[in-house]
Amino acid sequence: MKKASAAKVPAAVWFRRKIAPNWILYLFLLPVLVYAAIFWYVPMFGLVMSFQNYNPGLGFFGSPWVGLANFERFFNSYMCWTLIKNTLWLSLYSFIAGLPVPIILAIVFQYCPHKRFVKTVQTITYAPYFISVVVLVAMLMIFLSPRTGLINIIIKSLGAQPINFMSDAGWFRHIYVWSGVWQGAGWSSIIYTATLSGSDPQLHEAAIIDGASKWKRVWYIDLPVLAPTFIILQVMSIGNIMSVGFEKVYLMQNSANIMVSEIISTYTYTLGIKGGEVSYTTAIGLFNNIVNFVLLLAANFISSKVSKISVM
Repeated sequence: MKKASAAKVPAAVWFRRKIAPNWILYLFLLPVLVYAAIFWYVPMFGLVMSFQNYNPGLGFFGSPWVGLANFERFFNSYMCWTLIKNTLWLSLYSFIAGLPVPIILAIVFQYCPHKRFVKTVQTITYAPYFISVVVLVAMLMIFLSPRTGLINIIIKSLGAQPINFMSDAGWFRHIYVWSGVWQGAGWSSIIYTATLSGSDPQLHEAAIIDGASKWKRVWYIDLPVLAPTFIILQVMSIGNIMSVGFEKVYLMQNSANIMVSEIISTYTYTLGIKGGEVSYTTAIGLFNNIVNFVLLLAANFISSKVSKISVM
């Protein structure tokens, strides 16, 4: 015999039970909700420009409707696949290069017996994260200068010719990715360090009693503990695979490396803000976000099937 379903609680009763006793907490939450509504959700209405030949004088409701013409223009343009290729190159390169470093740092911090030394190294590795993008690129230009840069001084001292790194298209991706790894590795290791600190110490004690080496403890205890956190973070990263940071690429960009440094975000800025082609660049941005959304769903689905771990 089936159990009778519970009666639906009226909205007024639910409000008195759940919301009213905690109204101060919800009051603190209100500014965040207002901020999200104004700056995240209301601007989404602007996506309608993707399907219009938008004219600021006519507004959203007066601008002529062009359907998918802006998307067709993008896919038929000679820059389309160059932009997609460059964006994917930088994203995937950054994604792969940045995978192991935070985990290695967290494990090294976990096993180092000298805690004062660990705190010093942690502070040093965290510090680059707080350097602004403008300052970081300026540092790169100084260190990699073909005449006065430290790297080229060392190269010249070895008898080789100096290299103009910032104007060499072949070096652009490597400089972009590894400077990003250097800047973010320490900060990214924080969550892995916190995960390891919350693991059961009895597992390590039992492993030590059984004679397990540090490598075996890392492989059989630490990595399984880190696996759920690692998978969640990577699934979320895959959802941003087409969203390469605009500022750093734009600051490093010049006429010599433009064919490898021009990505979707810099292209939309150049045409949308400087060129005034708002509808066209909105369509490109919408396509970019749809791809990110599909990749996120696909990565989450695969993760849930393979590892039984998912974001949603």
